[in-house]
Amino acid sequence: MKQADRGDSDGPLREAFSLMAKPAGPQCNLHCDYCFYDEKKALYPETRAFRMSDEVLEAYTRQYLDAHPGPSVTFDWQGGEPTLLGIDFFQRALDLQGRYAGGKHVENTLQTNGILIDDAWCAFLSKNQFLVGLSLDGPEALHDAYRRHKDGRPSFAKVLHALERMQQHGVEVNVLATVNRKSSERPLEVYRFFREHGVRFVQFVPIVEREPNSEARELGISLATPPSLTEDAPSTVTHWSVEPKRYGEFLVGIFQEWVSNDVGGIFVMNFEWSLAAWAGAGPGVCYLSPRCGRNLIVEHDGDVFSCDHFMYPAHRLGNILQTRLRQMVQSDKQLAFGASKETALPSQCRECDVLLACAGGCPKHRFAKSADGELGLNYLCEGFKEFHHHAKPSMTYLLELVRRGIPARKIMEALRTLREIL
Repeated sequence: MKQADRGDSDGPLREAFSLMAKPAGPQCNLHCDYCFYDEKKALYPETRAFRMSDEVLEAYTRQYLDAHPGPSVTFDWQGGEPTLLGIDFFQRALDLQGRYAGGKHVENTLQTNGILIDDAWCAFLSKNQFLVGLSLDGPEALHDAYRRHKDGRPSFAKVLHALERMQQHGVEVNVLATVNRKSSERPLEVYRFFREHGVRFVQFVPIVEREPNSEARELGISLATPPSLTEDAPSTVTHWSVEPKRYGEFLVGIFQEWVSNDVGGIFVMNFEWSLAAWAGAGPGVCYLSPRCGRNLIVEHDGDVFSCDHFMYPAHRLGNILQTRLRQMVQSDKQLAFGASKETALPSQCRECDVLLACAGGCPKHRFAKSADGELGLNYLCEGFKEFHHHAKPSMTYLLELVRRGIPARKIMEALRTLREIL
């Protein structure tokens, strides 16, 4: 029985997990300044064509469906840029899912920069009900500030066209917008741009990257590897990284607009996750979970890593062609990785009044020092507090109104009244 609990026998694991695929590895047709994945090419010096083989695709599909508990399984396709592999690759993926589903309901998501999205792609995505995450940073000047082609050409026009095409074809689209040094200064301009272009679901992703540390230089990459709590890691961030206070102010600015005008009409995932946390409904995303380790990735060659943000040799768990997925998911190494998010929290976090909502944030960003000099504080801590302290009264009131079944229009009126009182 003990072995079965650890996942060493056949059949689904007890706890849910995800295994996001990188079928094109770090290969991409853009060269975004802040991308943390493009540099991973250096970790595969012998690779000329980053492309998931049929053998790896089959092993990934079969093992993921076999090990995943519950009646529904989501296949997440990311990169690099996954559309570089073409529609035929994803049709094969769908065929394999049908072969191995075993009665489970299968869904697919695709994260893309939109450059290759044409009518053929839209028809395929719509027909097969893919949920598409489109990388779009806001208005033209802000988007093109860091998201350009390899030769320096801007990408905004093609990405906006991809959004419009997918909307016309009925593709379900979520926008993933980075919050970087420049965009953080113009929150309402960014938010209103998305609203004007019919975006109903948006997620704001803070950009935080550090200048290379000694380990990064040894690996031949240009950004720092994740911090270690046993070392006094350098904390110098890149010039495009968002500043902590600015990040908080960015969210606050958009939250003010959202609660006044768009509750129930536009879904800002950052706010949805915060609302769920205050409601005690559990985290809606991994970095807001007390523990992590249940969101792994499989690279183009079958290598499995602890997390998308920890794709480094030290966090490689094995290869899906050589080691069973269930063993990697439930390995001592991966379980320790997941638990450390909670056990390594500094005292300042454990005593914080917004810990319930932020859970210390992503371990990749926990390279700052607490007020008493303890390592492991999240770089964005000041921003988290700024936003959660501002939003908590409205969130608490909103929860009560939702529980009472108040319509969205009335909720916004009530929230405006609350803000005037406060």
